[in-house]
Amino acid sequence: MENKKDIQIIRELAKQYRDIANKDIQDKRRDLWRRHNSLEKTRPLIYVRWLAAWNEAKESKLECEDNFYRGHERFLRQMIFQDTLEDDYIIEPWITQRASVIGTPKGAWGVPIGRIPSTEPGGAWKFDPPIKKLEDINNLVKPHHKINEEATNKNVQRLQDAVGDILEVNVNRSPIYQVWHADISTDLAYLRGLEQAMWDMVDNPEWLHKLVGFMSDGVLTTHDEAEEAGDWQLCNHQNQAMPYAKELSDPKANSGPVKRNQLWGYWAAQEMAQVSPDMHDEFILQYQMPMMRKFGLIAYGCCEDLTQKIDMLRQIPNLRRIAVAPSADVWKCAEQIGQDYVISYRPNPSQMICCGFDPGLIRKVIKDAMEACKGCHVDITLKDVQTVENKPENLREWVKIVRDVSDNYV
Repeated sequence: MENKKDIQIIRELAKQYRDIANKDIQDKRRDLWRRHNSLEKTRPLIYVRWLAAWNEAKESKLECEDNFYRGHERFLRQMIFQDTLEDDYIIEPWITQRASVIGTPKGAWGVPIGRIPSTEPGGAWKFDPPIKKLEDINNLVKPHHKINEEATNKNVQRLQDAVGDILEVNVNRSPIYQVWHADISTDLAYLRGLEQAMWDMVDNPEWLHKLVGFMSDGVLTTHDEAEEAGDWQLCNHQNQAMPYAKELSDPKANSGPVKRNQLWGYWAAQEMAQVSPDMHDEFILQYQMPMMRKFGLIAYGCCEDLTQKIDMLRQIPNLRRIAVAPSADVWKCAEQIGQDYVISYRPNPSQMICCGFDPGLIRKVIKDAMEACKGCHVDITLKDVQTVENKPENLREWVKIVRDVSDNYV
């Protein structure tokens, strides 16, 4: 029997969320992102991705008892808080239930990914990669895209019964192998160990080509199977920003089947930050390329420094957005990118909000970056915010300061 208290909590939050999603500002933001991502002149747009520090907000306290409802409660509370930041984030008028996708046994590639935990609370863990010997590659299992329809329908019906009269319940049926499972670089580090993978580029290049080729083929297989099954939809855009563009259809709940060339795709290679452009290209980018070509537009990069790799990225025929990470040289990146792509500028969160809050420093850093990107298509993303020092109100102040500076660079 369903918990009536949980359902009442979810319903009240869903009503607040619906009212936010119906604000006129959402359509204004959609128009801005649509033009911006289509390389038209707009003001620099601002996006705050701060949820790593979510537990520091008083709004993070969950009241539901059932884990199913707690997951949706968390999403609704996070988005209601996001609205108070007044950045350019878009609150969409639906709530999403993930389909129950059937993965390979023992892990994403058929082998358990080991971690050696820290002996200190909150400390870092270490890799315990399953491919320790070259022959261990034979233990990998090629993935496929399959959905447990019975489990999916059960979950969708539960959410529909709870809030379906308030919000449209969107069903995300896309494959598991997206973003970090799709970029090869991330899972390569998990499977082989980051340092060992770098040694393999020199000591075992043919073997490494075999491994990344297997992974690329596996991801592409799940993408193809999902498209054949009609499981890609307009809710599956990915670009680490707001996925609007004039060249593509807008995000939409339960849109029905679409082809990948109607969607944004997102790739990165953070683990290749210390690898030369040639090796990044040879061992990662060329194996990402078959997947990326299937999508309409591509956003590339996360936290890795791409300063020396802009020319390499120009091989991607449908590239539209490039990340300029805190470690990158903003001036050199902007000079190379020009107006050819959107610059997704990411200031250092430690300088911005994690290690003290200094409005003067924020203004200085943002002004310098905006000077570097003058004449370019640039947006500003505050991300990887591990802490706000228990002062979430600083996020709102940060947006105000950054907007005050960046609005002078239209």
